[in-house]
Parts: sequence; structure tokens; C-alpha cells
Amino acid sequence: MLVLFIILAFVVFLIAATGIKVVRPWQKGLIERLGRYQRTADSGLTLIAPYFERMIKVDMREQVVDVPPQAVITKDNVVVEVDAVVYYEVTDPVKVTYNVANFYTAATKLAQTNLRNLVGDLALDESLTSREIINTKLREILDDATDKWGTKVTRVELQRIEPPTDVTDAMHRQMKAERDRRAMILEAEGQKRSAILKAEGQAEAIMKVADANKYEKLTVAKGEAEAIQTVFGAIHDGRPTNDLIAIKYLEALQKIADGRASKVFLPYEASAALGSIAGIAELFKVKESGAKEVEAQEG
Repeated sequence: MLVLFIILAFVVFLIAATGIKVVRPWQKGLIERLGRYQRTADSGLTLIAPYFERMIKVDMREQVVDVPPQAVITKDNVVVEVDAVVYYEVTDPVKVTYNVANFYTAATKLAQTNLRNLVGDLALDESLTSREIINTKLREILDDATDKWGTKVTRVELQRIEPPTDVTDAMHRQMKAERDRRAMILEAEGQKRSAILKAEGQAEAIMKVADANKYEKLTVAKGEAEAIQTVFGAIHDGRPTNDLIAIKYLEALQKIADGRASKVFLPYEASAALGSIAGIAELFKVKESGAKEVEAQEG
């Protein structure tokens, strides 16, 4: 009788132990009673009725869906290999359990089909340079589509967009040619700028030399003008007679005659000076005749 009691107590203990469930902090427990959803249990210790109730644990942490590589034809008919990763988190454990049979497979196929549509609407160059745009659009599409499954797509990242080898080689050659062109343009612009600066320097030097020559000539001319004005003023202040002017004119003619020129041009105004010379000659004649008369009287 005692053995039977012990066996019965052990069986009861085993049955009771199956009704004790522990829910981890990142989990939610869905309790079903006779195949029907009953309630949601939070983290901690939870008791259920053995054989009548069962618990389905749902992971509420952010998870990753790895979208496998696939061939996608771009708008300009280039086949590229594209793959991505999708990050999501469960917002409603009931919906993710009962509204979709296999969320991972469903999310993978949904991401593949929409990725083909997005990349297919872009040319190769646009698809290679529009990763952020593709990521944003794909995240919005997946987030709207998976909302009824009780999940939220937090972000989508394209891992790679790989064109064929021949296209990659052609792109490398194009990139090299573009860089060579830019280098030639920069070199030509540098030479042009150097020539401009050199020409501007030469022009500035010529202008400075011309300004110096101009200043020198103006200074000399100013000095000569002041000298002429001084001499002219001195002559007028001394009130010269016609005899003095005639003598100075004869001295000037003597200097002119000393030159190598075979012809001498006299200005029209020289007639006045010549008249003075004639007057001086007459004066000398009068004085000479007077001297002769004095000598005759003395003799």
C-alpha cells in the first residue's frame, strides 16, 4: 500500500511539473487551451494545466533575415547579383504566430520579389549609387506588408550589387579614362593660370618701367622749363639793349657754323637781329672816321 502511494505521488509530481513553465525576459508565452488561444504570459514563472494547456514561446528580440543572392535584370538589361539582410522585431506575438505559417520564409520571399522590382526599375549606374534609396524603399514596402504579421521591419541593408566581370572591367576602364581626363584638364588649367600670371607680371613690369620713364621725362622737362623761366626772367630784369642781343646772336651763329651741316636755316625773326647788327656796323664806321679826323688835325 505504501509503495502504491509513493508511485501515485511521484506521478502527480511529474504531472504537476509539466504545468510549470518559465518565460525568459526576451520571450512571450502564448497559452493555448484545448487548441484555442487563451492568454499571453509575460516573463517569469507561469503555471498551466497539464494536458489541457500548452505554451508557445515567442522570441521578441530583433532578428535578421538573410535574403539569399539572386540574379536581377536592371533597366538597361544588365544582369547583376543582389543580396540583402532584413532586420525585424516582433511587436505582436499572437499575430506572428497565427497569421503566418513561417515568417522567415515569407519575409525572405517578399524581400526577394520587391528587391527585383526596385533594382529592375533602375539602370546599372543608378543601382550602384542608390543603395540608400533602395534600402529605404524596400524597408517601407516590407514594413507595410508585414504589419499584419505582427512584426516591424527596422532596417534593410543591401550587402552587394555585383555586375558581370566584363561589365566590371568596362566600368574600371571608364573610371580610369575619366580620371585621366580630369587630370589633363587640371594640368591644362594650371598651365593656363601660370601663363596668365606670367603675362600679368610682365605687363605690370612694363607699366612700372613706363611710369618711371614718364616720371623722369616730366622731371627733366619741368627742370628745363624752370631754367628757361629763370633765364628769361633774368634777361627781362636786366633790360638788355638791342646791341647786347645782337652780340649774343652772333655768338650763337658762330656755334651753329661750327657744326657739320652744310645748310643753316635762320628763323624769320632773325631780321630784327640782323638790323641790330647793321646798326652796330654803322656805329663802328662813325667811330673810325672820327678817329681819322682827330689824327689829321694833330698831324
